Amino acid sequence: MSAEAPGDMMLGMEEIIPEGFDLLPPDAPLVAVVVSLTFPGMSGESYEIMRDFTRSAFDQLFENGARAVLIDSSAANPQSAMAAEAADAVLFLGGGDVDGSLYGLRGSIPKAYGVDRRADEFCIDMIHRTLGQDQPLLAICRGSQLFNVALGGTLVPDIVPSTLHQGQPGQPMFLNESVSLAAGSKIRSILGRERVTVRSGHHQAVDQVAPGLVVSAVADDGIIEGTEHPGYSWAVAVQWHPEDRDGSDADRRAIFGALVEQAVLRRRQLARQA
Repeated sequence: MSAEAPGDMMLGMEEIIPEGFDLLPPDAPLVAVVVSLTFPGMSGESYEIMRDFTRSAFDQLFENGARAVLIDSSAANPQSAMAAEAADAVLFLGGGDVDGSLYGLRGSIPKAYGVDRRADEFCIDMIHRTLGQDQPLLAICRGSQLFNVALGGTLVPDIVPSTLHQGQPGQPMFLNESVSLAAGSKIRSILGRERVTVRSGHHQAVDQVAPGLVVSAVADDGIIEGTEHPGYSWAVAVQWHPEDRDGSDADRRAIFGALVEQAVLRRRQLARQA
């Protein structure tokens, strides 16, 4: 299901993209932001979360001096995927669950939410395109899961117990979670410490790590919260939501700032090669 269905709400561009990108200098780096403007079951709280988190990501890119272009994965438009190849970096945001059949799962997934296989396939293709050009890549939550699946890994389809990772019935969906960052990882270098408190709201996560990826962050119950690919210049994935405004402002600025810094470096490298 990839088009808006009855009962499914859809994010509007005016809700999530701040004014002012056109006022940035022409040499400002360009970041392609991949997110679904709708998915099955998007309504109420899920709609508000997607709106607020997506707007926060765009705001943070703008504050760091980067231009941004939205790539709607629910539309699965090949032309927009090719347009993203002109970007200096690519950001994959959160959303619904990943279709289990894409990582070899058979049968139904408990608490399955927002599954859109066509959007999944589009994002997986986008991840391969991004890595193929060695564009800096930051993948968040669903993006982190797709990053692992795209490279041959699997997911935990439903974390049990999930008390460390999402609010339980009757509680807010997102909560604070303690995560340990691996020595030598890019994310630890960015945040500058071994232990961080992050904002989480997920019931799926990386299980079998894809070939080439390394684990960069782990929750207290052993669930993988971050991966990186040392075979590329800068490919970082986190399961948590740095774009959640209820989390650390400093950590949000640091993570998005690092992505923009990598975009600037790539733009300069390409300019020198021209």
